Amino acid sequence: MTTPQLPFSLQQNPRLKQWVDFSRGGIVRVFSAKVELGQGIVTALAQIAAEELCLPLAQVKVISGDTRYSPDEWYTAGSMSIEVGGMSLRLACAQARQTILAAAARSLNVDAARLRVDAGAILLDGTRSELDYWKLAPNIDWNLPVSGTAPLMRGNDGNHIGANVARFDLPAKITGGAFVQDLELPGMLHGRVLRPPWPDMHLIEFDQSAAQKLPGVVKIWRSGDFVGVCCEREYQAVKALETLRANAKWNEDARLPGGQNWKEWLPTQRAVDSHSEVGDAAEVRGDLVRLSATFSKPAIAHASLGPSCAVAQFDGTELRIWTHSQGVFPLRSALAEALKLEPQRIIVIHTQGAGCYGHNGADDVALDTALLAIQTQPRPVRVQWMRDDEFAWAPLGSPSAVKLNAAITPGGELVDWSTEIWSGPHARRPKPRDVELLAATQLESPIPFPHVAEDMTRFAGGSRNSEPPYDLLHRKIVLHSLPDLPFRTSALRTLGGYANVFAMESFVDELADTVGIDPIQFRLRNISDPRARRVIETAARIAQWDTNAARGTGRAAGFGFSRYKTTAAYVAAVAHVEVDEHVRVREVYCTVDAGLAINPDGVRNQIEGGIIQSISWTLLEQIAFTPSGIAAKTWEEYPILHFSEVPRVHVELIENPDLPSLGVGEAAHGPVAAAIGNAVARALNCRIRDLPITRERIISALA
Repeated sequence: MTTPQLPFSLQQNPRLKQWVDFSRGGIVRVFSAKVELGQGIVTALAQIAAEELCLPLAQVKVISGDTRYSPDEWYTAGSMSIEVGGMSLRLACAQARQTILAAAARSLNVDAARLRVDAGAILLDGTRSELDYWKLAPNIDWNLPVSGTAPLMRGNDGNHIGANVARFDLPAKITGGAFVQDLELPGMLHGRVLRPPWPDMHLIEFDQSAAQKLPGVVKIWRSGDFVGVCCEREYQAVKALETLRANAKWNEDARLPGGQNWKEWLPTQRAVDSHSEVGDAAEVRGDLVRLSATFSKPAIAHASLGPSCAVAQFDGTELRIWTHSQGVFPLRSALAEALKLEPQRIIVIHTQGAGCYGHNGADDVALDTALLAIQTQPRPVRVQWMRDDEFAWAPLGSPSAVKLNAAITPGGELVDWSTEIWSGPHARRPKPRDVELLAATQLESPIPFPHVAEDMTRFAGGSRNSEPPYDLLHRKIVLHSLPDLPFRTSALRTLGGYANVFAMESFVDELADTVGIDPIQFRLRNISDPRARRVIETAARIAQWDTNAARGTGRAAGFGFSRYKTTAAYVAAVAHVEVDEHVRVREVYCTVDAGLAINPDGVRNQIEGGIIQSISWTLLEQIAFTPSGIAAKTWEEYPILHFSEVPRVHVELIENPDLPSLGVGEAAHGPVAAAIGNAVARALNCRIRDLPITRERIISALA
């Protein structure tokens, strides 16, 4: 028998007991490190476990993101939770069921084929026996490795996978109290941290005497350039921080980008280059049409609605932290390094954050809180960043410049393609050997941020989704990774995929226009993947795509397609826009093929959220710099899409229940951006290649 290739999470955590537990009567606990970020993962994991264990959902309890119980699955990131974490849990639960049924067969001295499970009870020929999961579990060796060979439930065996189950995480969000920002412990203090206006600035004058006299101040603690204050009440902490700010002076630094022309500025930075090439370059032929264009995307913020927050308590022996980090184990390792504590003395418990789209300030504020909790032990401390802290200090989504070249035949066949990308690092999360925590860089004995440059390995980071999905004889991709940007960049939803798909799919429309072919027909002419073709054709059908639509009328539709990461879900989008002084997206049609959808309604939620966030990025969001730092301090200075601007959204899933589940969480952003860009180009009869598509850029393009 061929040994199956196990998912990464199972390879790292092979024992049954790391995934499933029958020690609580009538309840099965399943463990995961894939955490709830609003994507509905806890509900989907419960559906998977209930299906394989033949249990009602009420008998499954999912424990996720807790270093005391969870397997170490690294980060919740990259739309991998179902593909990797969910599949690992599914294989483990299937083996648990099979193992217990084998034990029941031995106990009853019957063939296991005569047995099945109903709500945890063992049925013999359809009749309830005296056995159940919980009676048999103590006799099982739960140290057994998960082999991946246990048969999975299929078709009509169960009724959880493929069902539209209401998400478990929503009631608390609707009624309040779901987030770490809401957590309150007995005797809890409230903290704030004084930070310089900009990285690499140092505290040269500091007077805490005025703040020390304010009501409610319990502790002001300084180490190097790090200053924290703890107070009895949150408002007291805010006032104390304002006073500390007024009495602090910093040295000055001015290495910020001048202007906002990323296409010109990024290629002037020091780069570490890597490339990938497939096939031979097209021979020189006089009939080929060659085109070149460069696109850009600005630095953007996570713009989480709730500023980063954490709660910590240290009893002198054990440090316990509640955090919305997306990787509780890597964070624990980084905290242990920064605090000089053994990892076993640190417990990290995931608690949802209000808005979480990648590497924002969640990990940083966890260290802020831990440092202050050690000073105020045993009283717990809650630290929440201010809104201006969040804009100034959370890592940014990197700016990108993308230069494309292609050659096509007069008949519209793509024959040659090259991409050059200039971009900063997209993955600088805390790791066991790379602390990567803001406060650690500011302490008296600082731990600097590690030096990071990316390469083309696995087409991650800045090169994500840089491979065209089209049939090409030759394509070449070059990544110029920029390790020395004077601002901090890291993971923001889709990493480089958003900019690369926007550029690539905009360029495909330009190529189609050049040879006078409808852009959807052009794509279908150059793509043979049947799943891609079906997604494209379905989107065109439900959006009632008009091949002969007039251009330059101020109203138009545009199209975009990609397969996220070239391995995850297929998404095609049609955006309808109106353009006058601003762009207004009126309607978006989207089709998705994600293979087996564990919770179809959850998949739609993910796509709908991605569409709305992509509209906001594409039309509004950009970080501007001043000589003294990031200009944005409030929502007025960093606008995001308003509820009144949300368009009608139509999402159609293409059911493929016999195919593996594909990651879907970040799949819509790139295609929707391209669809908007292409719609604006048709509405204006003029293309805007730089994001966001603002009023100023429209005026400049038409001038």
